[in-house]
Amino acid sequence: MMRDRLPHYIQLMRLDKPIGVLLLLWPTLSALWIAAQGVPDLLVLIVFTLGVIVMRSAGCVINDYADRDIDGQVSRTMGRPLATGALEGKEALCLFAVLSTIAFFLVLLLNMLTILMSIVGLFLAATYPFMKRYTHFPQVYLGMAFGWAIPMAFAAQTGNVPAIAWLLFLANILWSVIYDTFYAMADREDDLLAGVKSTAVLFGSNNRVIIAIIQLTFIVMMAIIGRQLEMSFIYNLGLLASVGLFVYQQRLAWVGGVENYLKAFLNNNWVGASFFVTIVAHYAII
Repeated sequence: MMRDRLPHYIQLMRLDKPIGVLLLLWPTLSALWIAAQGVPDLLVLIVFTLGVIVMRSAGCVINDYADRDIDGQVSRTMGRPLATGALEGKEALCLFAVLSTIAFFLVLLLNMLTILMSIVGLFLAATYPFMKRYTHFPQVYLGMAFGWAIPMAFAAQTGNVPAIAWLLFLANILWSVIYDTFYAMADREDDLLAGVKSTAVLFGSNNRVIIAIIQLTFIVMMAIIGRQLEMSFIYNLGLLASVGLFVYQQRLAWVGGVENYLKAFLNNNWVGASFFVTIVAHYAII
C-alpha cells in the first residue's frame, strides 16, 4: 500500500533530514535579498523557497538512483530505500520526473530569463550524482548545482545577472567544497573500497589543511563582496561569526572520527544562516 511506502519516499527525498534544504536555502535567499535590496518580490520569494525544497528533494532522489549499487557498500548509506530494495529504481525515476515537473511549473510563474536558466539548473542537478565516477571534484559540481539558484534569483528579481551574482556563485562553490568535503571525509574509507572519487579521497591526509585554505579564501571573497555592495558593519558580524564557526569546524576535524566530520558538515548551516541574517539586518536598517 502507498501508505506503507510513504516513509521510504520521505527518506528517499531526505525530507527527514532538512540540512540539505538549509544549505541550499541560505545562499539562495541571501542572493534574493541582495538582488531586491532588502525587499524581494513576494511571488519570487515563494517560488524560490518552494523550488529549493522540491529541487533538493529531486537531487536526493536522482543521487540515490545513481548510487543504488554503491550505497550498500557504504556503512552510512546502506539503509537507504534503493540500497535495501524497499523501493525500485523505476519508482525513483518516476518520483524525480514528478518533482522536476513541479519545479518547472513553479518557474513558469517567473520571467523568461529565469525559465531558460532553470534548464541549466535541472541539468546540473540531474548529472551531479554521476560525477563521483569520473572526477575527484564532485564537490565543485555540487557547488555549481546548489549555487545556480543564485544567478537565477537575480534574474527573477531584476531581469538580469550582474557581476556580483557570479561572485556570489563562485563563493558558494568554495563553501560547498568545504562542507561537502567534511561530509565525504566521514565516508572516505568506504569510498576508497567502493572506488568512489571525492575531494576527501584526493586531498588525503592534507584534507584539513586544504579545507582551512579554502575557508580563508571564502572569507576573503565574502569580504570583497561585502565591500562591493557597500555593506554596513552588520555584514561584518556575519564574517566574524563565520570565522569562529570555521575555527570550530577545524577543531572537530583535527580530533577526527566520523561523528566529528559530520558535526563539522552540519555546523555549516550556521555559516549560511549568519550571512543571511546579517544581510537581512543590513537592508532593514539602511
